[in-house]
Amino acid sequence: QVQLVESGGGLVQAGDSLRLSCAASGLPFSNYVMGWFRQASGKEREFVVAIGQSGGRINYADFVKGRFAVSRDNAKNKVYLQMNSLNPEDTAVYYCAADLHSFLRVRPDEYDYWGQGTQVTVSS
Repeated sequence: QVQLVESGGGLVQAGDSLRLSCAASGLPFSNYVMGWFRQASGKEREFVVAIGQSGGRINYADFVKGRFAVSRDNAKNKVYLQMNSLNPEDTAVYYCAADLHSFLRVRPDEYDYWGQGTQVTVSS
């Protein structure tokens, strides 16, 4: 079956960096757009970034403002999210998701598969 497994979350201080990873199995990874979303406690899940099948197309949420960078390695079936200059507002559970369609979509309900999430906590 399809599995997406995130890792790399943790507790950091404001200004620090983290690199999240998402390992995919059970699907033809290079056929899927991969997205990162996040959900803070008591809030709706929100779009962070989507990356196209070859990695050449990327769509970031406005709040990223150059702090985050997404990449993927199709040979390893992995997608990464490098997060720099973290602030307490970035505290959330971060999820990776897979979408078989070609568009870099931003709505969670448009994605086909989800990981279980990894907690990122940024202290001030």
